[in-house]
Amino acid sequence: MASSIKILIVDANPVRAAIIQEGLREAGPHEIVLLAGTNGLVAAIERHDPDVVVIDLENPSRDALADMFLVSRHVKRPITMFVDQSDEASIEEAVEAGVSAYIVDGLKKERLKPILQTCISRFNAFSRLQQELDEARSQLDDRKTIDRAKGIVMRLKSLTEEEAYALLRKTAMNEKRKLVDIARSIITAAEVLK
Repeated sequence: MASSIKILIVDANPVRAAIIQEGLREAGPHEIVLLAGTNGLVAAIERHDPDVVVIDLENPSRDALADMFLVSRHVKRPITMFVDQSDEASIEEAVEAGVSAYIVDGLKKERLKPILQTCISRFNAFSRLQQELDEARSQLDDRKTIDRAKGIVMRLKSLTEEEAYALLRKTAMNEKRKLVDIARSIITAAEVLK
């Protein structure tokens, strides 16, 4: 963590919050915002716009964990969660919800810097993978749309697959539009004319 980042600490216990603050201050000149509870957490995150959220739930209830998992899905930021006790189901739920670092019984100020670095790195790696997956899905959807339009053109104009594709490409170039946009127009027109 070479550069300064804004960190939102969520902790109802002032002693534990002080441990986190001290560890983060020793890790670097970070801007730290303290929130003394989870009420209004999403609004606080939107208001303060932190780079990282550190949540200390001490002994979280099932409801508290469920709330934190909903928050982690909504805010799309690296989240480090400290808990004193946990079980396999809670850990699995945290990972599924996108919590970047779920630390059980590990709140020690000297561990905060490496934990935060790992949290941020894991979040960034996951975000890149998610973006690549979204792009691949979009490309696959576009390919399916183009193939469907190509089938319509082949059927209506009695063309081969290559000829239908060439016609779609030529139309896209002539109209200065994306091939997938031409394909969508053909599909829409075919559905209207059924």
